[in-house]
Amino acid sequence: MKLEANNAPQAPSLLLMALEARATFEWASLLLAWPWLKRAPAGDGHPVLVLPGLVAGDASTWPLRRFLEQLGYASQPWDLGLNFGPRGATVPKLIDKIVKLNRDHGQRVSLIGWSLGGAMARALATELPDIVRTVITLGSPIQPYPKATNAWRLFEAVSGWSADDPELHELAGRMPPMPNTSILSKADGIVSWQVSLAPNEPHSENIEIPATHFGMGANPIALWAIADRLAQPEGEWKPFENDGLLRSLLYRKPEKARLNT
Repeated sequence: MKLEANNAPQAPSLLLMALEARATFEWASLLLAWPWLKRAPAGDGHPVLVLPGLVAGDASTWPLRRFLEQLGYASQPWDLGLNFGPRGATVPKLIDKIVKLNRDHGQRVSLIGWSLGGAMARALATELPDIVRTVITLGSPIQPYPKATNAWRLFEAVSGWSADDPELHELAGRMPPMPNTSILSKADGIVSWQVSLAPNEPHSENIEIPATHFGMGANPIALWAIADRLAQPEGEWKPFENDGLLRSLLYRKPEKARLNT
């Protein structure tokens, strides 16, 4: 889904940004939900690389990676310290890592990225269409509206990129040719949910959940959706189903909402 110029999204409000404090409860709920999460669909052992968000590192994605390991995946950290964006040798190192994971495991690699990490994962997937299996993003700015976030000034400060750089817009707008899922929240106080909308394509989908930006990577509802998406046999991808009362309450399809909501 591409947003029209006259409907360009704005950064989340100051109120939503203040409400990011609720992420504490999401992290706490992970421990309580762990027995339930053990019932998530099991994995097939294929490698999954997890990319952290802006100015975050592998510590932030440890719960997600531990969850994936428990399900049977070869979950991998990105091992590049804090994420300062696509600068220097970051992208070549990530490409080398994905190629090595594919070679070592003999299977295609799934990419999961949180926030900026998701935008980078999508761009990487377009460079490696033959070895990336699927891409899942969490609260990621994947449309070319970098200033529709409350983090664009920090991004400019640490990455060396200008938020208005045409090359950056092109990278953000890339469409992975393999199945891809964007998990987003209208309660996100950092990234506008509208710029997290993946385009309407047969192999692309959006899943809306109740979550904060800083809690999304530990939110049990998000983790279950990730497990559901990764567990699909390769070549048999189908869109996420929110059938049943519980799923319909926890998961929504935001593409049916008005873009100016």
